[in-house]
Amino acid sequence: MPTDDARADQETADRWDVFARARATLDALEHLFSGLGTVVLALVALLLVIGTALTCLVGVGLLLVPAALRGLRAITDRERARLSRWGGPEMISPESGPSGLRAAVADRTTRRELGWVGAHVTLGLVLSVVGITLPMYVVRNATFPFWWWLLPEDEAASMSMGLWPVRDLYGAIGVGLLSVAWLVIVVMVLPGMARLQAWPGRRLLAPDPGTDLALRVAQLTATRAAALDAHATELRRIERSLHDGTQNRIVAVTVLVGAARRALARDPAVAEEILERAQDAAEQALAELRGVVRSILPPVLTDRSLADALTGLATACPVPCRIDADIPVRCAASVEATAYFVAAETLTNIAKHSQARHATVTARRDDDRLHLQITDDGHGGADERSGSGLVGIRRRIEAHDGTFMLDSPPGGPTTLTVSLPCGS
Repeated sequence: MPTDDARADQETADRWDVFARARATLDALEHLFSGLGTVVLALVALLLVIGTALTCLVGVGLLLVPAALRGLRAITDRERARLSRWGGPEMISPESGPSGLRAAVADRTTRRELGWVGAHVTLGLVLSVVGITLPMYVVRNATFPFWWWLLPEDEAASMSMGLWPVRDLYGAIGVGLLSVAWLVIVVMVLPGMARLQAWPGRRLLAPDPGTDLALRVAQLTATRAAALDAHATELRRIERSLHDGTQNRIVAVTVLVGAARRALARDPAVAEEILERAQDAAEQALAELRGVVRSILPPVLTDRSLADALTGLATACPVPCRIDADIPVRCAASVEATAYFVAAETLTNIAKHSQARHATVTARRDDDRLHLQITDDGHGGADERSGSGLVGIRRRIEAHDGTFMLDSPPGGPTTLTVSLPCGS
């Protein structure tokens, strides 16, 4: 017999399965509803193309071909963006399209886009209308006991699909119970209907196999350049820190030691005072040198973990900061160093510019990516062009083929979201 723990685990799994089905149904309903909007746009594109084709017979439509092709591309790009937001492989828009009738007829992508328009206006319209209507049946039947008496007897009986007459409240409650059956139908069929509606778009609007490879090569070229820029910037920062700080301190130590040697024979007391100053300067130079070394690769990342390193940053931050880190598996050292740099630079910006009262750093590892989100309740309005170090953060992230997103409306709050491939 199953143990209590096994039964509890099964109940938890069943509960999450119900939540997952409900979420999938709501997502499907949203997708079908948004698909109805693109159905209207596809119908406009279809009428535009048909009108242009008919007027081409008398020559006038040749002037309308470029506008019709641009409209078709704009509408199909909107569908590509919608399908990309819903999940699955990203739908990449072609960089350019034909502008003339002969080129449009020969262009494979344009022919596929026209095929999608025809499929979406027909199949997509039917699926959207049916998918949106089914939940209305659930609401209608569930609320029927509250307004059944407003209908004539024959119309009220039709609500029970003719299975029983509806002459009193009990009959109306029976109709209300039918909403459970409608709800089961909605949960069972809506996700499949949404996938079926998306199928022509994913089939016909997907880029050619070589397109994704070409874009990937261009992206890798850009990230390689960003990596080189980030490397050069980091070297300049280290050189500047050593030149402006540590080197000056060491020069001061050399001068003071020389002065102490010359004063040693004349006045030992003065020589001792100069040596104390030289010792202080040497200690400051050593501290600055340690700071430069830690900025290259914080020792805490080697000795402990990224979560511990972020906790240390939060402790040193002038703004009260909460760390929410759940990273059970270590990432590559370069990735953790980049995440540490992003958090350190962002918290420094928050302390200097945001006038925030509180900040939160959230770190999660999801499969093969490390997600970092930093939020503050300051006045917002952060801009990469303001010279606050955000450009350097973006370049360092892009050098790792990561993603960078900044949301900072005037008045706040400011949220910086970073995603990095974890590496191995």
